[in-house]
Amino acid sequence: MANFTIADIKALREQLGTGMVDTKKALEEADGDLDKAVEILRLKGAKGNAKRADRDASEGLVAAVDNGTSATMIQLGCETDFVAKNDKFIALADKVLAAVAAAGADSVEAALAAPVDGTTVAQLIEDDAAVIGEKLELKGASTLSGDAFQIYLHKTSKDLPPQVGVVVAYSGDDAETARSIAQHISFAAPEYLTRDEVPAEVVDKEREIVTEISKNEGKPEAALPKIVEGRVNAFFKQVVLLDQAYAKDNKLSIAKVAADAGLAISGFSRFKVGA
Repeated sequence: MANFTIADIKALREQLGTGMVDTKKALEEADGDLDKAVEILRLKGAKGNAKRADRDASEGLVAAVDNGTSATMIQLGCETDFVAKNDKFIALADKVLAAVAAAGADSVEAALAAPVDGTTVAQLIEDDAAVIGEKLELKGASTLSGDAFQIYLHKTSKDLPPQVGVVVAYSGDDAETARSIAQHISFAAPEYLTRDEVPAEVVDKEREIVTEISKNEGKPEAALPKIVEGRVNAFFKQVVLLDQAYAKDNKLSIAKVAADAGLAISGFSRFKVGA
């Protein structure tokens, strides 16, 4: 008879979040040795992680924190919305966010290497994936520096944690307008802050496409340059934040709204679960 009690099973389940049957089997195999049982359960979970590697972690949450001189945001993915609202998953996201913020990580690669509890964020996520039983993946990480920040987290369902997150870095005193711009970003999904940030190859490709479209429409050859430039400008208004029409008043650009409010936007990040 294995040397363990119901209390041992309960303690191990609370520590790892594992199921009753798996916990009992691990304690039996370990002959009641709790440390060995933990090792058995984690090894079993690691094998499960390998089997789940090709699955899509398209659910999850977005979380962010204002650190004073910087603001950090992460997107943590899982396989199901059931896990996305699980307390253990949310606690993991909080721990990952704190570690990424402390490291000032500005990419997924840097975030995964960030130290936490004597290990790394990557290992922490892998360990929790083994316990939770789903593929977990850090899908986004950003840290912005600036004078002030607005964080906007949007719930697409009241039963789930935030699934759209925006951080805006700015200087100025009008926090209300800065927040409104953050809300605009959540809806309009700009990719760049200014036109200068759009890679030349992206602009060239867009110009090539709209030129071909204009020719196929039978536009006069002499009018093509003006038509093409107009369409390239329309492209900028889709992907560049400062060129976008303000969601609350499409007669105004974001650049105009910010200027009128005395704001200078220095950067932004936007994550959306499933995107």
